[in-house]
Amino acid sequence: MVMEDSSRLDAYAKPPEDLKSAYKKYQKISIAQLDSDDTVFDAAHEQYAGFTVNIQAKEELQMPAEISHIVQSFLSNRGSMSRDGTSGCLCYEHPDMPGLLVFPSLLAPSVQISLLDRLLHRDVSNPAHRNNLTLHYSVPYPEESANSFFHASNQNLLLDPIDPSQHKTVSMQAMLVKKLRWITLGGQYDWTAKEYPSSPPPPFPPDIAALINGIFPAIKPQAAILNLYSPGHTLSLHRDVSEECNRPLVSISLGCDGLFMAGLDKPNACSVATMRLHSGDVVVMSGPARYAWHGVPKVLPNTCPSWLGDWPVTPHNEDSEQYTSWKGWMANKRINLNVRQMHD
Repeated sequence: MVMEDSSRLDAYAKPPEDLKSAYKKYQKISIAQLDSDDTVFDAAHEQYAGFTVNIQAKEELQMPAEISHIVQSFLSNRGSMSRDGTSGCLCYEHPDMPGLLVFPSLLAPSVQISLLDRLLHRDVSNPAHRNNLTLHYSVPYPEESANSFFHASNQNLLLDPIDPSQHKTVSMQAMLVKKLRWITLGGQYDWTAKEYPSSPPPPFPPDIAALINGIFPAIKPQAAILNLYSPGHTLSLHRDVSEECNRPLVSISLGCDGLFMAGLDKPNACSVATMRLHSGDVVVMSGPARYAWHGVPKVLPNTCPSWLGDWPVTPHNEDSEQYTSWKGWMANKRINLNVRQMHD
């Protein structure tokens, strides 16, 4: 498959008008309209919208024939062994967008919960990983003995503004409910300059890197954006062109359903694919689709799986009693882990 050279792509370019129009349509769409829209891929409801199973994709991504041992290794690192370590591994691709691959329900519930535990308890509270608040606030990172922002001992922490004339103090409640929108893991992407700093990045979480690289050996996880959405939040159309290599992007969905759009520029029009992604779905952007425009026009409320909605209070978690005040936090949240390789 022929790919574009990222060095020829402008990080500040604007998306094509027909893709912007489609984005606005799905930003405003009602649930009733969405349920009757057969142009949206939704594997959970057996609606494939032109996507077909691609049996060669796993080979092209160098995926192992069996991934249960990789998943069980990931789970055993935290003592959370489970027989549901992996679900079916069908791969769907749209014929007009080669390399845009969807793996519905690839990650089973035990894996999703363990990912949330590590990302939101451990990595979000690691000051080496910047978030959208660190530029304007002094973030009070927890003590190591209670190193989760969700821990009961941290509920009264306050984020003081660096410039009080521009921002007000933020409570921990406000931070976790609505203010915290993204965290960078590993390579700390500069959103203004649209590039990665030349200085050495903090280490990418090794257990999460091992899980992703084990399932998708074609990518070495070096950087990630962890997006936190609530209903009403969106992600504008953009292209990821700042990496120095063209290795695939891997995007993991957790929590509420979200609409994900991707589009490729073509001489006479823009190919567009819209997907309703569910918790546990994984999208890979590879080949020609590696530099596709993409965005999230809508997060669908009240669609978080019932077994995940009470997080951070979960079965078999010995620390759950420390998180009871946050029970149900995930019920209207969508978490997206977007992983990339910066260089070969």
